[in-house]
Amino acid sequence: MSLMEKEAQLAALQTQAQACEDPLQQLQLEAQIQALSREMYTSLDAWDRVYLARHPHRPKAQDYLKKLFHTFYELHGDRCYGDDRSIIGGIAMFEQTPVTVIAQAKGKDLQENLKRNFGMPNPEGYRKALRLAKEAEKFHRPIITFVDTSGAYPGKGAEERGQAEAIAQCLFTFSNLQTPVICIVLSEGGSGGALALSVGDQLIMLENAIYSILSPEGFASILWKDGSRAKEAAEVMKLTAQDLYEKEIVDQIIREPLGGAQNDLDTVCDRLHDSIQDALTRLMKTKTNTLLKNRYEKYRKIGVI
Repeated sequence: MSLMEKEAQLAALQTQAQACEDPLQQLQLEAQIQALSREMYTSLDAWDRVYLARHPHRPKAQDYLKKLFHTFYELHGDRCYGDDRSIIGGIAMFEQTPVTVIAQAKGKDLQENLKRNFGMPNPEGYRKALRLAKEAEKFHRPIITFVDTSGAYPGKGAEERGQAEAIAQCLFTFSNLQTPVICIVLSEGGSGGALALSVGDQLIMLENAIYSILSPEGFASILWKDGSRAKEAAEVMKLTAQDLYEKEIVDQIIREPLGGAQNDLDTVCDRLHDSIQDALTRLMKTKTNTLLKNRYEKYRKIGVI
């Protein structure tokens, strides 16, 4: 039984418990709910993590921006073509520290997803990120990026406007920025579209996030010519936060409540706040030359640079 089917079973039990008027039977149902929840979420495989990363109720970047930063002043446009709504960028206050925030944003419903292109940035989105990153460097503001995309938009117009070049410029520029960069993978981190905003000094992943070269479906289609083997591909790809932490690609994992971040966003934000604060305190004390050297060695070690 898949995790989705188990969640449907759990929801049915919860509905039954709410409607039950017999106290004894209600207690029995609640015990069943707790037992099923523990069984569902304490032994997750890679495909279960993929499901949770894509969960329709999973918090989006906008939710974290509201809770982590006192103020946020959004900036728009790449000064070349237009404003890509799939990337939110601007200046924010984290405690008493001014920072630049760049976030890949998905929508919470179909209408918002259409506006934000389902979180798949166009070249102008990456060029907006580059503009804000260079501005942050000029004013010595730390940069915090939030990664949540299945990949860069692969449309004809995006290719005509230089999608690959824009991503390559992000990789090149972020690797040499003379200011601290903290990267946080919230849910999906797919392909070069995610990597473009993942070059930094500290890479943090939420417990149920995934980070990979492409989707499990795409991997299975290419490797085995069979997209139905996506579950098997997810295991082979080693795309979970736990796998990547073991390989020393990810620096820190933020624990989530049972069932995912959507079940207790405040607790996740508190943990993420502490992680960002610790990283900022450490990185802002590091000399620029040392910062760049450490960043280079970090990515050289895993073969990105």
